[in-house]
Order: sequence, then structure tokens, then C-alpha cells
Amino acid sequence: MLSSFIKRSFILITLCFSTFAFSQSTDDDYVNDNALRYDDHAYKSTIKTVQLHGTQWEFSPALIEMNTGEQLELSFDDLDGDQKQYSLTFVHCNADWTPSDLMTMEYMDGFNDMNIINFSFSMNTLQKYTHYSIVFPTQSVKFIKSGNYVLYVYLNGDKKDLVLSRRFMIFENKLNIAASIRQTIGGDDQQNKQQLEFSVKYPGLNVINPAKDLKVYVGQNYRWDNLKGPIEPSFYAPNELNYSMNEAAVFNGGNEFRFFDMRSLRVLSERVKDIYKDEGSKNHVVLTPDEMRTTKAYIFQNDINGSFLIKNRDIKGNQDIEADYASVDFFLPYPNPETKGNFYIMGKLTDWRLNKNNKMTYNYSRLGYECKLYLKQGYYNYIYVLTKDGEKAADETLTEGNHWDTENDYTILVYYRQVGMYYDQLIAIKKMNSLKR
Repeated sequence: MLSSFIKRSFILITLCFSTFAFSQSTDDDYVNDNALRYDDHAYKSTIKTVQLHGTQWEFSPALIEMNTGEQLELSFDDLDGDQKQYSLTFVHCNADWTPSDLMTMEYMDGFNDMNIINFSFSMNTLQKYTHYSIVFPTQSVKFIKSGNYVLYVYLNGDKKDLVLSRRFMIFENKLNIAASIRQTIGGDDQQNKQQLEFSVKYPGLNVINPAKDLKVYVGQNYRWDNLKGPIEPSFYAPNELNYSMNEAAVFNGGNEFRFFDMRSLRVLSERVKDIYKDEGSKNHVVLTPDEMRTTKAYIFQNDINGSFLIKNRDIKGNQDIEADYASVDFFLPYPNPETKGNFYIMGKLTDWRLNKNNKMTYNYSRLGYECKLYLKQGYYNYIYVLTKDGEKAADETLTEGNHWDTENDYTILVYYRQVGMYYDQLIAIKKMNSLKR
């Protein structure tokens, strides 16, 4: 028994160091940083518009049910505009997104690496790029364990030459989750917060210690930055965990996302102030200056909860390769520079991350914060957030305001570590919307 454990540990350590000879870093400057991360990252500045979603719908999350034939599609652009040999591989993770102790052969059947052979060169665009895409799982690349996964794209067969990484999840339906969403009761946050009430029933499941064997996480709008968990139950019942009046399941209501539409680079839309080309024939889009929404009354508007849609209305061709790029100018008026933190632009357009690319700088002549992002033509959602010095959490309260009746998507994730096992299965999910009760 002991010799088997030592052998397994030695093989695992050897594999990890030979395959990914990197260390995780806490630095927020991710671009051009080859430190391996179990998160969503673009490791090279030329990699843009990375998307990972279900093949059935471009707004679907990177989440598929096991053994159902569902697939995910990964796509991205390389602004070098040449042909490269890209490959991807997969790593199984625990519920907290640390790598699990599973060997590759224990969570995959068939090949564990895939070559990305589907690519096309851009057409009729000022910015030259190559668009790559791949669909998985396939007949030769199958996942045999549920749970959290990270895919890594690497260059020229060298797994040390990282290009990008993306999280995704494979789940099973083994449990029943009953849930609802309401505003918090009493206190100063009653008009600002949304609270999830839910119960997890597990009859027939071999759960010896519910507090240890089951882990529950809750997320809002498929963001990783505000994922909460593992959440402790409010109380235990026979074959049931109950999460009632649980402060850990309370979220900022936030506000409907801001938006801008640059599906056309010829016609000004509602939120676009100017479109022009610089001396180097690069597109520029200047957005209408934004405003603080903290004290404004809540107004419902349809949004896509921080996501984006790639689209070029100026042509009727292939959107993947005929949508151009533009430098987009954001501006948020603010009378004095913030002395205790920094402002960032956040949404799927920034991978929900805080880094140097989406950090805003104060312009004393304009009396406000500004930032430029290089984005592909399309329709975008975004918000402004403040991160205080010494903290990593992104808070939209100061810039966007919080309203309990804001429309938000929520996901409840239940993980199970069976007695004697050394990995977390994702055995149930519950998707909800705050307006569809």
C-alpha cells in the first residue's frame, strides 16, 4: 500500500515538472508571463478575442454535461497573422482550482493532446490576424471524470511555450438542488443585495461526512472573480444540506451592464462618439464619456451580463475573419484621482481580470479616468470597478451602484469527494436567473 502511494506520488511529481516546469505567480501582470496558472489567461500579447463556450450557443458558459455528446468550442485570434502550430492539453483540477492528484490516463480516454488544424486568415481587414478554432471532446479525446478542467494551448509542441489557458467544467446530474433568489431581509443592504436560498438533497449517495465530502460554490454571471465557496450549510438534515439565510450566499445586486456597439466602423451608434483611422491606418473608436451611476435610480435594460458578441455589420461575410479590430477609448469623469485604489474596466472583454491592460489612468486635463482596449468588432458589455490598495476584490459599488432587482445569472455547483477517492467530482449544478423565479 505504502509503496504504491510512493510510486504514484513520484510519477505525479515527475509528470508535473516535465510537462509544466513553471510556478504560479500572484502578479496581476499576466501578458507575456509564462508562469503556469490554473485560470483564464492570454500569455502572449498577440492573442486576442479568446472564447470558450458550448457549441449550441455562443453565450453559453464553458460547461457541459458528461456523456451527453455536448461539446465546447475554443477560438482565438493571433495578430501576427501567420500560420503557427498550436496544440492544447487538459488538466483536471479540484473544486478550488488547484490541480488534482489524478493521472492523465485516469481522467481522459484516448489522446490527451490535440493539434489545432482549423485556421483561417483575416480578409478585408486593416488588422491582419489568423483565426484558430477547435471543438472538443471528440471520439479520440474523451473525458471520463467530471469536475473542473483547465485547457492549455501551447506552441510548436513545447508545453513550456504557453499561449493561453481557459477554465471549463464537466458535470453529472446526481443530485437535486431546489433554489430561489430574493432580496436580503432587513439591514442597510436590503435594497442592494440578492440572496440565494437553496437546499441540496443527496439520498442514495454514500456521504459519510457531509461537511467534508460535499463542497458547494455559488457564482454570479459566470464570473470567476466573485465565485463564493465552499459555503457552509445553515443546517444539516437527513440526506440534505440547507442554505437558508446564509450570508455566504449574498451578492451585490450590481446594475445592468454598460454597453457599446461597434458592429459598424462606418456608422456611429448610440454609445460611439467618433470613429477614425490614425496615420498608421489603424481603427479608433471613441466612446461617449460615461458617468457614475451610484446615485441614479435603477432602470432595467436588456444586457448580456458582461459578455460580448463578435459581429461586423458592414459586411455579410464570415464574421470570424472579416470583423476588424479597433482601439477603443473609454473615459469615466472623476473630479479628483482616487488615492486609495485603482479603477479597472471589467467584463468578458477583459477575461474578468484586473491587470495592466484594463487598469485606468487619471487624466488631469480631462478630469477623469481613461483606458484604451484593442477589441474586435462587435457588441460589448462592461462595468467599471474599484480595487482598493492591498485588496484583490473588484467592487462596482462606487461606480455602478447596487440594486436588489438587477437581472443576474447564478450558478450553484456541488462537488463530491467520495471516501477513498483523491479528486472532486462535479455531481450537480443549478442555473438560475434573478428575474425568472
